[in-house]
Amino acid sequence: MARPQARPFGLLMFTRYPEPGRTKTRLIPHLGPEGAADLQRQMTEHVFTHVTAATQGLPLVVEVHFAGGSLAQMQGWLGNAVTYCDQSSGSLGDRLIAAFGQSFDLGRPGAIAIGSDCPALGGNHLAAALQALERVDVAIGPATDGGYYLIGLRRLETALFKDIDWGTDRVLGQTLAIATAQGLTVELLTPLTDIDYPADLPQWERIVSGGG
Repeated sequence: MARPQARPFGLLMFTRYPEPGRTKTRLIPHLGPEGAADLQRQMTEHVFTHVTAATQGLPLVVEVHFAGGSLAQMQGWLGNAVTYCDQSSGSLGDRLIAAFGQSFDLGRPGAIAIGSDCPALGGNHLAAALQALERVDVAIGPATDGGYYLIGLRRLETALFKDIDWGTDRVLGQTLAIATAQGLTVELLTPLTDIDYPADLPQWERIVSGGG
């Protein structure tokens, strides 16, 4: 008898429409507004291509949660094969709570949120997150800057996204402390680098040149 198909998790990809001056602002002094927006466009396309390919073999449904631009602009950019959702207002924590809540309201058994600025993220990391969520409550992909590039949940845990100093090197530590206080089990995945600062750009250049 064939094994039953696993119900898909939501894969919630957070990104921003690449408008000059409104994206990758920490790189604008180095790249200029147009250059920073172009980098945002390239990285989003890179991550989007890899994760949508990975979903062909994994129980994941891709949703693009976007800020800036319009639905028509997003569809014209990344195509019509995925669902698009406007990010809610508020802090990153508020937006994550809203996105996870929406996914769980659809009856999904779990959800994984990722950004679009970690170009080393691939299908193996998504598979590892799914495997971890068979064992623990929370899967986290640590970023080398002290944040995280991925967080996966089996149910909505709003406390994980409150009282966090977003955009600082304290994000991961604060999240882990909250998980401990809430009695949640956590598994950490392989650390990866987000591309946020000029010092991170060689990592991107290695990836696009095929160097890993």
